[in-house]
Amino acid sequence: MKKLIIITAASFVTLFPAVPAFASEGGSCHFHGSTPAKEAVVLGCAGQRKDALAASGKIDAAWKTLKHDKIEQVDGKKGKEWKVTFKDPAAKDKTKETLFVFFTLPGNFIAANFTGQ
Repeated sequence: MKKLIIITAASFVTLFPAVPAFASEGGSCHFHGSTPAKEAVVLGCAGQRKDALAASGKIDAAWKTLKHDKIEQVDGKKGKEWKVTFKDPAAKDKTKETLFVFFTLPGNFIAANFTGQ
């Protein structure tokens, strides 16, 4: 009986080695560890986050068409952070001409705002 249970369990593991995980939009931009993300990865995540904010109505839909202006590492409250800047020179409200998107050094989203703080 014990052998039957072991054989059945081994067969199950062999036939179904892993169950795929499905993440929500932007789910690929969740990282573990402390290895700094590459600029290209952060830019991709910033674009996804900007598009999600526009789709949800939190920022104007016109932001979806705009590319990043600048990416840099800055000193944040808890150490180094990525700061991605998007500019909309056509913005009617000049206080909302620049969108800042912040990420941890490994690439996890922190915040987005128009103040840069």
